[in-house]
Amino acid sequence: MCSTKKYRRSLSRCKRCIQLLKICQHDVNKIAVFLRCFNRKVPMNLFREAKRLNLKYLGIILVLLLIMADIGYSRRQFLSVGTAPPGGAFFVVGSAIAQVVNDNLGDLSWQVSAEATKGTQENIRRLRNSELDFALANAAISYFAVRGQGAWKEKYPVRVIMTLAPNVAFFITRKSSNIKKIIDLKGKRAVVGPAGAGFEYFLKPILQAHGVSYQDFTPLHNTQLGSVDMLADGSAKAAFLGGAVPTASIVQASASQDIFFIPFDEEAKKQLFENYPFFAPATIPANTYRNQLQPFDGMNVGSMHLVTSADVDEKKVHHFTRILYEHRHQVAKKHPAGKAINPKNIVRNTGTPFHPGAIRYYMDIGIWPKDQ
Repeated sequence: MCSTKKYRRSLSRCKRCIQLLKICQHDVNKIAVFLRCFNRKVPMNLFREAKRLNLKYLGIILVLLLIMADIGYSRRQFLSVGTAPPGGAFFVVGSAIAQVVNDNLGDLSWQVSAEATKGTQENIRRLRNSELDFALANAAISYFAVRGQGAWKEKYPVRVIMTLAPNVAFFITRKSSNIKKIIDLKGKRAVVGPAGAGFEYFLKPILQAHGVSYQDFTPLHNTQLGSVDMLADGSAKAAFLGGAVPTASIVQASASQDIFFIPFDEEAKKQLFENYPFFAPATIPANTYRNQLQPFDGMNVGSMHLVTSADVDEKKVHHFTRILYEHRHQVAKKHPAGKAINPKNIVRNTGTPFHPGAIRYYMDIGIWPKDQ
């Protein structure tokens, strides 16, 4: 949209210049000859042609050349990658993806930049409205958005480019608490994530599988680090935390308090894995956090993934996917989550359809699963 407007404005300025200066058709033809010489990129011919044609409007030519340069600039495609608020993994990884693609464009006339947003839900809406070209999203939220379920009143045309890092999350409490199972949350005060972040899309199914609903306890909203503070001062008895492992908020909680990881019920996990493709097993190795002496069977509650809209051009998505995959190691240098850009993980199905442009690239390099 922006490029088209600039192009039209440039043409309009060009027409006004000619009208205001009342250039006769004869001189316009001379200028056209001169500009064709310029377009052939033969610099030594410029002054020779100007002298031969005895041009009176050299200043006008310079104006036209500037306009041509403006038109060329406006043809550059500006592509945006929606992320999340600064400070989280989405913002860092999204910024890394934008920079890596932008640094390896080759002959493509793109300008790729990351944009801070409120997160997955805003990204999905803005993709639909063509206000973003690409975005990071949580796989659980995308799953419901593409189906028009939950709070989504219509089906959103979300399409996956690649599946990225897992989001390993679970409830924690203080060791001195009497909460030992998820069902023990009933009647307690528990933090369920930042308001408007969309945690309910994966948290409600988890609670339901354990026989608990939001009506059974007092749900509180706060950031992950804010949740740790609420545990410390006793204003909350449990908090749902997670992200890439190790998660900064859990590192802080385990460093400042004696905490207990509330386990998932095995039957509940089995039910979740069967019903929702975005849930997956995820074991946290022993000693990842202070006083965590044994591995913990957590759960991937919805991977980070790179998405776009179904309306985005297939060739554009193919190029973007190719550049990002070929230079994936540069992303990993900027954030550990970049290691998830590997042949096995990026094509993992989380319940949201892949974009045809991404599928075509994965088929080209032989990593697209035959049964998917």
